[in-house]
Amino acid sequence: MPHFTAPDGASLYYDDMGEGLPLLCLSGLTRNGRDFDVLAPHLPGLRMIRLDYRGRARSEYTGAATYTLPVEARDALALLDHLGIQQAAVLGTSRGGLIALLLAVMAPDRLLGAALNDVGPVIEAEGIGAIAGYLGRNPPFATLDEAAEARAGDPSFPGVPAGRWRQMIANNTRETPAGLVIDYDPTLRDAVLESGTQTAPDLWPLFDALATKPLALIWGRNSDLLGEATVGQMRARAPAMVLAEVPDRGHTPFLDEPEALAALRTWLDLLQ
Repeated sequence: MPHFTAPDGASLYYDDMGEGLPLLCLSGLTRNGRDFDVLAPHLPGLRMIRLDYRGRARSEYTGAATYTLPVEARDALALLDHLGIQQAAVLGTSRGGLIALLLAVMAPDRLLGAALNDVGPVIEAEGIGAIAGYLGRNPPFATLDEAAEARAGDPSFPGVPAGRWRQMIANNTRETPAGLVIDYDPTLRDAVLESGTQTAPDLWPLFDALATKPLALIWGRNSDLLGEATVGQMRARAPAMVLAEVPDRGHTPFLDEPEALAALRTWLDLLQ
């Protein structure tokens, strides 16, 4: 399996498939590169690069003190260096979108543009509370099927069948004789809770820096993490931003919805 060595010596997993425009895919907080499996078949003609953050899935667990956005942003840049890629577009889901915001000021010359999946400069308290409820804890289910059936009743994702939920849950959860086990370092919870005790930085200047490049936003209309007021302000600050409002989706859209795919293709055309 392909790994590279991060600046601090950590061994991190990545996947590099296809040819064409480099698209660095960065997943959500507890997720990994498998989350983009459902999207990959819809975007041929791209070089899709997927990273498992440190402490997630197939990458080395390096401890709570290292699970920070700046460290993960440096890891992303190190991966591009490892692959000899000077510039790439970034598709960031949730935390991955926050990393894209950081890259806009850390290394603007490396960033061709960014697509943000259900995240912006303001994180709603309701969404943070929902994440805190499960972060770092094993799901209370014996099997993937049991977990998928429970998730199929989620009112923020009406009509999504259990089969799709099973696929998504399996991306970051393992079945064991003792029940489901998370496929990431449980101390990620400590890292996030510690960051929550600090004064939240103003991320709007980072968004303004990002908005100088081709930009897209995929917004789940039922999201508890990205609010309508924030989306409105993002549109006002970045009038050229490609926006997809995905109905019947909370945090986060799967990215293979028709609205999401149309927006991503429009955005990618701007990068060619």
